[in-house]
Amino acid sequence: MTRSPQARTNRLTRPSIAVAAAVAVTAGVVAAAPDAKTAEPTPKLSLIAATTSVTLDSWKEDPGVYLDLGTYLTSENGAFELKVTRKSYKDPVVATQVLRNGKKTTTKALPAGLVKDFSGLPDFAQISVTDAAGKTVLKQTEAFCPNNASGRIRPDAPAKSKYPQSCPVNPFTLGSVWGVENGWASNTYAGYYAKPVQLAAGTYTAKISVTKKYRDLFGIANKPRSVKVTVRERSWEEEESQGADASARSAAPQSSKSAKSAAGHQGHQGHDGHGQGADAPAASAHAAHGAPARPEAPAARTAGATPTFNVGHGPYPPAPPALPWALKKESLQRQAFSAATVGDRPGQTDGSRQAPAAKPNAKRPTGKATVPDVPKPDLRSLPAYGITVSDGYENVPGKDYLAFSANVWNAGPAKLVVDGFRSPGKELMDAYQYFYDAKGKQVGYTPTGTMEWDPRPGHEHWHFTDFASYRLLKADKKESVRSGKEAFCLANTDAVDYTVKNANWHPDNTDLSTACGQENSISVREVLDVGSGDTYTQDLPGQSFDITGLPNGTYYIQVLANPENRLKETNYKNNSALRKVVLGGKKGARTVKVPAHHLVNAN
Repeated sequence: MTRSPQARTNRLTRPSIAVAAAVAVTAGVVAAAPDAKTAEPTPKLSLIAATTSVTLDSWKEDPGVYLDLGTYLTSENGAFELKVTRKSYKDPVVATQVLRNGKKTTTKALPAGLVKDFSGLPDFAQISVTDAAGKTVLKQTEAFCPNNASGRIRPDAPAKSKYPQSCPVNPFTLGSVWGVENGWASNTYAGYYAKPVQLAAGTYTAKISVTKKYRDLFGIANKPRSVKVTVRERSWEEEESQGADASARSAAPQSSKSAKSAAGHQGHQGHDGHGQGADAPAASAHAAHGAPARPEAPAARTAGATPTFNVGHGPYPPAPPALPWALKKESLQRQAFSAATVGDRPGQTDGSRQAPAAKPNAKRPTGKATVPDVPKPDLRSLPAYGITVSDGYENVPGKDYLAFSANVWNAGPAKLVVDGFRSPGKELMDAYQYFYDAKGKQVGYTPTGTMEWDPRPGHEHWHFTDFASYRLLKADKKESVRSGKEAFCLANTDAVDYTVKNANWHPDNTDLSTACGQENSISVREVLDVGSGDTYTQDLPGQSFDITGLPNGTYYIQVLANPENRLKETNYKNNSALRKVVLGGKKGARTVKVPAHHLVNAN
């Protein structure tokens, strides 16, 4: 599909990264690494500051400052790992600390009610800001996602973190794993999830500390960090008149009007609304048209599937990026700068390039089709969410549409792999599902339908047919309306449950740039990895029901995976999910009420 170039803001420029790393180096903010043979299994957590001063921008068009203060939580003596789960949507979210000592693993239950969702540890950091006269002008707490932007704090630490790159925010997430790798540090700034604060231009002092309940719970020393803050006021009009370059343009935040517009077009940039794929920020389309864009954390957009965070396709933002901040020896300053410049680029984390796209087999399979007795995927649907009434994608006056977001995910224990092959001159591709043994060797395949090219705006890629179906059911749960959309391009947009067996915490194809193909493609491979799901948001063609002529009353949105059972699964009995809605209002002005789904109160 066609994508706009990513209009990315790096408010932390490469020179500032080098300075920050040098400050951390010369200040000796990280203690010497303990001897691996004598290290205690309990991780030692510390709050550090990568720099003693930061400059933050407030834009006249939409005043507000994002408090990216450069503080990190480090983990030594082992990795800091949390397993966050819920048994069902009727049960609360619970968190457990996982302690690993060689082959021995123990767990420690965290207090009930401490974590209420999957976005991070609430009220983790306490921030206090005073002005030049010493008056406190801001005091607030912020949540902390251990999977936030992270980097090594010593050169002998693992080269890559095993943990996902973000915390998922899909309201129907079932399980997540959070962690700070041993010898690594994770940014305490909430990134795109953070709300701006109002601070006039001037100089301030910010004091950052870990709140007492977490200090007591995890044994974190009470050592607040102090950072000098300079707030400068800037204007997009002034920047433009002075011939500001494109990078400055992408740093300007959206006005509330342009933000709303960008949200409306976000899905058109990605996977049928997967506008938050690894390389598809919501602001990209508008930045290309010269509209101000909200400053992003310098990170690849994800949603939890590497993403993160909601890995991303839909209305959810990404966590900050991974950057190697705090290398501790002066002799490594040059290495720190080199690593920072490598990592400070779209689609990369800590200098590691984004995984390449999954490639289809060179040729279509030959020989007898077989479905061997090996692990297979288990496709499941999440209840619909993001439910609204509108006049439709085409804005048809007098028409009422019930729009929604939907997700189908793979509970494993095997990933879903589907290749499409095109015969010269044919419009459709022939699709095949592949099967693998425990060692990853392909041991079978079966024909499984077709793939078709979808030319509609917001799609423009190859869809695997009969992957899922949307139906609006009456109160008696008999079908009333069926959506025309049943074909999808598969991408790992959301980390739905990374605690299931064989879950892949670092899936490759997290947005449309790594799957789905181009119009002239001869073959395509689409993969839905274990633990991840594929979200289609409500602002795309086919993501709605025409309710213009329906009477008011109770209905159910049904999301049905694998409706024709074309794909081979371990379980076909868990493919359907229902979400209750109540329609009201009059023609041309219909309303919808969305009751809570057990404990999940998200429309």
